[in-house]
Amino acid sequence: MLIKPFRPGDSARIAPSVITPEHVFEDRRRLLRAALAAGITGIGVSWPRAEAAPAALSYQRNERYSIADPPNSYQDVTSYNNFYEFGTDKSDPAANSGRFKPEPWTVTVVGEAEVTGRFSFGDLIKPHALEERIYRLRCVEAWSMVIPWVGIPLGDVLRRFRPTSRAKYVAFETVYRPEQMPGQRSNVLDWPYVEGLRIDEAMHPLTLLAVGVYGKSLPNQNGAPLRLIVPWKYGFKGIKSIVAIRFTEKQPPTSWNVSAPREYGFYANVNPLVDHPRWSQARERPIGRGAFNARVATQMFNGYEAEVASLYAGMDLRRNY
Repeated sequence: MLIKPFRPGDSARIAPSVITPEHVFEDRRRLLRAALAAGITGIGVSWPRAEAAPAALSYQRNERYSIADPPNSYQDVTSYNNFYEFGTDKSDPAANSGRFKPEPWTVTVVGEAEVTGRFSFGDLIKPHALEERIYRLRCVEAWSMVIPWVGIPLGDVLRRFRPTSRAKYVAFETVYRPEQMPGQRSNVLDWPYVEGLRIDEAMHPLTLLAVGVYGKSLPNQNGAPLRLIVPWKYGFKGIKSIVAIRFTEKQPPTSWNVSAPREYGFYANVNPLVDHPRWSQARERPIGRGAFNARVATQMFNGYEAEVASLYAGMDLRRNY
């Protein structure tokens, strides 16, 4: 498939009140910093053991698949994100992931493929050259970031398993470790987290199996040691800390679609014409860009329409949301 360079212009179980606004999050950070500076203890804050510093990676920038927009700061990307396995607040992943251990790591591959089994992280990654791609991430909650991911085209990895003609979909599963991931002790979702793509979506050159961000290995809160990046879809498709890949003939159930099917469709394509039942998707708030409430127009397929629209030719994109 020929991909032209892209340069865009410059649950029902979760109540909206659970999602902490950015200004509240920043106030809490200021409070904690002040408490530490003053030597205050006993304020009800749990301090998990810090994770190891992310390792520097060897990679080359792939300009062909990188957008021109300047990336968000490393602080933005690692302190304001969704990873419900560590909690539902935007600051919870950074605060609660220090005890998570991403090494050693294995991924089990099963289903409609000629090569299956359990593979180490090195087995999956070492045969491939890592590349950096600057992608825009659009969250279903109507905020966005621009992030420099480091990884491997997912299709290059999947082809090594030689999926059969019966493999119409690819399902992914997150590790289940409630002792290290406190969010999994709640019933906010049915754990472990699962996601899925059609096989042609998974094989598309833009779909990335990410192992790093900002030239370093993924921090725990961003999905260490490997996660999915599908830049034309909402962020909840980007499953983190993957431990299983399954090739299937039938569309697999996915966590948010099972939990709240009216709000989270299987396809999850960014479509400003289809509102979330509780808010509009027509505009979004770029994190770290100007005033807190500043909004910009949401682009179809998150700005990747020229590259991916052909995947959905003839489909009703209001019904298949």
